[in-house]
Amino acid sequence: MDKMWSGRFSAGASNLLDQFNASIMYDRKLYREDIEGSLAHAAMLAKQGILTHEELKQIKEGLSQVQKEIESGEFEWKISDEDLHMGIEKRLTQLIGDTGKKLHTARSRNDQVAVDFRRYVLRKNLEIAEAIKLLMEAILEVANKHTETLIPGMTHLQHAQPINFGFHLGAYLSMFKRDVERFEISFARNNISPLGCAALAGTPHNVDREYTAELLGFDSVSVNCLDTVSDRDFALEILFNISTMMMHISRLSEELVMWSSYEFGFIELSDEYSTGSSIMPQKKNPDVPELLRGKTGRVYGALVGLLTVMKGLPLAYNKDTQEDKEGVFDAVETAEISLEILKEAIKTMQVKPQNMEKACAIGHLSATDLADYLVEKCGIPFREAHFITGRAVAKGEELGVDLSKMEFKDLKEIDDRIQEDVMEYLGLRHSMNARTSQGGTSSERTKEQLEYFKDYLNTDKES
Repeated sequence: MDKMWSGRFSAGASNLLDQFNASIMYDRKLYREDIEGSLAHAAMLAKQGILTHEELKQIKEGLSQVQKEIESGEFEWKISDEDLHMGIEKRLTQLIGDTGKKLHTARSRNDQVAVDFRRYVLRKNLEIAEAIKLLMEAILEVANKHTETLIPGMTHLQHAQPINFGFHLGAYLSMFKRDVERFEISFARNNISPLGCAALAGTPHNVDREYTAELLGFDSVSVNCLDTVSDRDFALEILFNISTMMMHISRLSEELVMWSSYEFGFIELSDEYSTGSSIMPQKKNPDVPELLRGKTGRVYGALVGLLTVMKGLPLAYNKDTQEDKEGVFDAVETAEISLEILKEAIKTMQVKPQNMEKACAIGHLSATDLADYLVEKCGIPFREAHFITGRAVAKGEELGVDLSKMEFKDLKEIDDRIQEDVMEYLGLRHSMNARTSQGGTSSERTKEQLEYFKDYLNTDKES
């Protein structure tokens, strides 16, 4: 059978061109969006008197049959059909005859693919946002159990100040909340209909774009047809959103890898989400977080790839844009399984509070508290207090004792303005709970923060 666009050609396309040109073997993933778009377009054509009601009935029945064949596996996808639009339209015409050829009136593949792909991306924005919230719930459950559990807070991967583990996990809740907001905002910004833009300049037919937008669940129609058919900002946005989310996942994964090592011993991943070595029988490898780190680069590649495709394209549609889908499909699937498996790994891991608290006694984590004591209790300027504290740390290093465990007499030798009540300030738990400023790590403030995230997740469910 000749291709539907072959009227002006005297020779058929080569098999090699068919293989190079076709997208049908991956864009068929959009079959539901394509059929739904066609049903809306046909309904509008009938409303406007361009199709008869009998023709609309035939098209509806034909498309319903096509969908059943696709979902049952009976439908034959052929590379010679180029893309799913042509494959579905050809099969529709086989089923209902010439009426099937009328479906494409006032429509181009340019606005058709823009509708299909945009609706897929919009749906995935919301689905991924919901999956992130499930991950947040799993993290929140662990965090609520450890608002009193001390862990070394770090900068430059060096022990800095004592914090609690719930507070540390709360930082990831903040990151993932921003991710949810990005996906939701992308949905709201891009929920506009391309249908009716045709090839690039609109159509002379008396179409009703608002009607098809309403049928397909769009908030409005696009403003400029030339931009609309070549716009892939919505695809770039979901790739950026996924890339940023995966960056956050990768940061948490890196910590899970470190925490599960013998050097840290802060957590143990469950056997369900760990693997062994082919040669070393004692090994228990954190393959899940390691793979999550690796897959982050994979989705970055999809984002950079599409940015590169789009950067030099003149208006309007160009065949280059066919390269938009595979990277998005792969990134979406990567995001979905990554969120699911990280959620399960978090839910099933074992936290080891004793090891966390033991690590807090290394590295003089209460040094800042000594400086604050000198400022508040002794009236010493902070820069001088900083210097005195540095001498105290050096003394501790000389004695082989952490600052939090130094004896008062050793501190008094450094500066005689130091009084015995300093010992309370140097306690690690006191240090953690002293940080009561808004957003701080004290157990009280941590519980407030976790309650905030709980309310956020519950409010979203109620709405």
